[in-house]
Amino acid sequence: VQLQASGGGLVKAGDSLRLSCAASGRTFSGYALGWFRQAPGKEREFVSAISWSGSSSYYTDSVKGRFTISRDSAKNTLFLQMNSLKPEDTAVYYCAATINWGSRNSFEYDYWGQGTLVTVSS
Repeated sequence: VQLQASGGGLVKAGDSLRLSCAASGRTFSGYALGWFRQAPGKEREFVSAISWSGSSSYYTDSVKGRFTISRDSAKNTLFLQMNSLKPEDTAVYYCAATINWGSRNSFEYDYWGQGTLVTVSS
């Protein structure tokens, strides 16, 4: 089972990026998918998650209105559209899968991608 995150890069404040996470090795039917991030020297934090159907999603307060999570279940792919990026969004972004819908706790996510680095300059 693999989750492969991609799409990170170096951007300026106010720019946009779209992260992708491709799942392989199994189908994530029934699993919620989420994004976490970890800034240098800080703990990993929850960013957003989306239900299996894609009909429900939730976000941490700091990204509401700027980030949009989506998924293409047919292609087993997760996305995170990040707009109006800020320097404080700089982090390694990880995709993950959980059977526990509603969870914001990293320990409740069973499968993890390797992370993609997003750097936002001021």
